[in-house]
Amino acid sequence: MTVRPCPDTALILGIGGQDGALLARQLLAMGVRVHGGSRDVAGRAFPALARVGCLDQVRLHTIDPTNAAVVADALETIRPSWIFNLAAQSSVHRSFERPGETVDGIVRGAVTVLEAIQRTRLDCRFLNASSSECFGDTGDTPANEETIFRPCSPYGVAKAAAHWTVAHHRQTYGLFACSGILFNHESPLRPDHYVTAKVVRGAADIAAGLAETLCLGDIDIQRDWGWAPEYVAAMVAMMNADTPQDLVIATGRLVSLQTFVAMVFEAFGLDWRRHVIAGAYPRRPYDPKIIAANPAMAQVRLGWQAKVDVAGVAARLAAAEQRRRAGHDCWVDMA
Repeated sequence: MTVRPCPDTALILGIGGQDGALLARQLLAMGVRVHGGSRDVAGRAFPALARVGCLDQVRLHTIDPTNAAVVADALETIRPSWIFNLAAQSSVHRSFERPGETVDGIVRGAVTVLEAIQRTRLDCRFLNASSSECFGDTGDTPANEETIFRPCSPYGVAKAAAHWTVAHHRQTYGLFACSGILFNHESPLRPDHYVTAKVVRGAADIAAGLAETLCLGDIDIQRDWGWAPEYVAAMVAMMNADTPQDLVIATGRLVSLQTFVAMVFEAFGLDWRRHVIAGAYPRRPYDPKIIAANPAMAQVRLGWQAKVDVAGVAARLAAAEQRRRAGHDCWVDMA
């Protein structure tokens, strides 16, 4: 893969989340001017950006990705070389409660930004955050770039539609537009409604004597969990590639939620079987048992391969939570 010069300016839509903050951190380290879009800049504190130490280094803008006029105006003003679309509702569970809002935000957001790129004739590269939820239950066959999408949630349906929207604009209009099909990737920046954060903070509470039990849903589900900073690096590599392409970004290693729970509790010196109440919550209308990945193409096309496995993820999350509770809530050695 040809190593290209760094872009002058990048725009991250959805900069307030885990991936947005980590991406901003990496791009700033590369010498890129970073602009960030959020639906309500004035009403947000952006704790993730603060935790990674770059809140005062990015230029923030109020941008609703579904508002065509606002997006076009932002592109004309900022003139970014790279645009990352990480915006919209990101919880699978919440998508069942708010299906219309989820589908509208994800699909219309992608369409609006792509059309704004065309309308402004902006010479830029575009990456959309796609999702493993597009595949639905993969069973024993790990999903790759040729696997048929069979989403099982409003979130997955929306991500699949946005994915094909990106492919359509690439093929029809010749845009440098690609989708990173991101499997589960975690960091200490995850909010509490993510199961990984719930497990880590629950174990920490039990270890500190603040709780006795942790209630979870189905712990037999199997997922491919990776380390978010590595996935952000994959996104950057996709934007730096010679040609736009949609790639699976994952570790290629599958484990059950029960295994992840056991690893985290062990890091806190606890036996999970004494504290975890499984099946305490009703299942979603449909929740895939297995979502497995084959990320071989990313290694071939980008030279990218995940180095941190699920054991490393669990250990890093536990260590970060221990530091945070000791009063050292900063981003230390998290690359």
